[in-house]
Amino acid sequence: MREERPLDISALCREFALALTGQPSVTGSEDEVAFGPWLTDYLATHPALHRCNRSWCLPVRGSDQRQVVFLLAKGSTNGPTVVLTGHYDTVTTRDYGDLEHLALEPDRLKQALLEKLAAQTSDAERLAFADLKSGNFLPGRGLLDMKGGLAAGLAAMAAISAEPFPGNLLFIAVPDEENASAGARAAVEFLPSIANRENLDIKLVINLDAIADVGDGFEGQVLATGTVGKLLPTALVIGRPVHSGYATRGLNAAVLASAVAAKIEWAADLAEDSGTVPTLLSIKDSKTQYDVTTPATAFLFWNLLFKDRNPLELMAILQDLIAEAVGDCVQDLVERGRRLESSDVELLDAHVPVLRFDQLLTQVEVEHPTIREMLAKISVSLKHLDAPERCRRLTLALWEKSGKSGPAVVFGLGADPYLSTAVRSPEVMNLLRAFVSQSEARHGCSLRLVSHFAGISDMSFFGESVETYRRSLLPLCPTASASHASAGTTYPTVNLGPWGRDYHTPLERIHVPYSFELLPQLIVDFVGEIG
Repeated sequence: MREERPLDISALCREFALALTGQPSVTGSEDEVAFGPWLTDYLATHPALHRCNRSWCLPVRGSDQRQVVFLLAKGSTNGPTVVLTGHYDTVTTRDYGDLEHLALEPDRLKQALLEKLAAQTSDAERLAFADLKSGNFLPGRGLLDMKGGLAAGLAAMAAISAEPFPGNLLFIAVPDEENASAGARAAVEFLPSIANRENLDIKLVINLDAIADVGDGFEGQVLATGTVGKLLPTALVIGRPVHSGYATRGLNAAVLASAVAAKIEWAADLAEDSGTVPTLLSIKDSKTQYDVTTPATAFLFWNLLFKDRNPLELMAILQDLIAEAVGDCVQDLVERGRRLESSDVELLDAHVPVLRFDQLLTQVEVEHPTIREMLAKISVSLKHLDAPERCRRLTLALWEKSGKSGPAVVFGLGADPYLSTAVRSPEVMNLLRAFVSQSEARHGCSLRLVSHFAGISDMSFFGESVETYRRSLLPLCPTASASHASAGTTYPTVNLGPWGRDYHTPLERIHVPYSFELLPQLIVDFVGEIG
């Protein structure tokens, strides 16, 4: 007979956090593939979770053998189901340098960092040293982002399932959040059949992702009722290449691209606030070696965040800004050429067409009915490349098939869109407000309700969004998967996770008192309110 011991939820959370952090799971690595089966077995055999019904895992899809991990705890009555979810993949550990061998051992890493940071030179290092010396922070790759959040969810699940409880709990751990959220997309597709099979009425999804805070926790101790969205707009700029000795007879694609980059950077027409300004992530021309021919093409892509704005309108504004930028650039070059008494520039047309990827595809399809099949085969051959580079090559292949000549710009998306989400149910919002207002009295914790989780997250796929936006945006994305045309069923989704500092850097560290002690209990109480 199993001996029941009082459950120390804080100690259990720490135990889970260290166990999960100790297993490598860098995005795109074999370790990420292996982590899912390891976690499934770990959950199935951990004594604190013995009252949970079962754990299992499912491959993301097709040849992608990374696993979505599930743990189900059924209550005493068929009440509402709460989903606790987060990602288990992490960014690389290579940035730790000579401390990489300690990146997944938080306690040993802490001592090594204290020694290394003793002669701090930067503000960030001084703050990290003070944090670690205080005992309130613990470092480690993925401990904050976001295995500490998964640990809090598991500790809460152990505490809730230790006694009979109404409703059900479903824990989901997913891969690939640091790349393209393939895990969350797959999980959302799996959920309807799982809910039907297990008779689950899913009322709320709690994402357990981390919040960065350089202060005392005011910014980190939050419950977010939505998340920001993200677009990755792209532009393939086609010029008119010539020998550099006759530069006025052509149009340099790199120059046109530079004008576009300058026009878009921090453009007020595209921003809602200082946190959502568009910024260039990459610009490169098509040349791979030295020669004296001007670049034929150049490729750009941007990071564009949004909260409450219509992403279709943002893309339309961006297209107009691109057209304005290249038009102004050509006109300026024409005027310079005239001052140099060059007759060549009179042949330049200040009107440079800006075509959406889907528009060009439709045009090409008239003469080449199998163009979509051709692009699909090319896309398969490019799977080893990242999404923006695949987009560049596919867009260039389509342009070459069109038979058109430059100058021109082909405008699209370099990756599937992340949509902004928000809780839309007044009933759920009232429950959230009541829970937050009671947090001080119950836990001595000043929890705040905020409208948006500040980072890109898997909430974009679990949460309630305007699905027509996704369907309208995907034709602009050469790399979009047909299976992503619809996100399927979505749910009221919030974020309640740990806070800390400097994730994605060697100084990544989690705030221990909140993340290991308060957060699991907050989740327990929150789930109780839903039930």
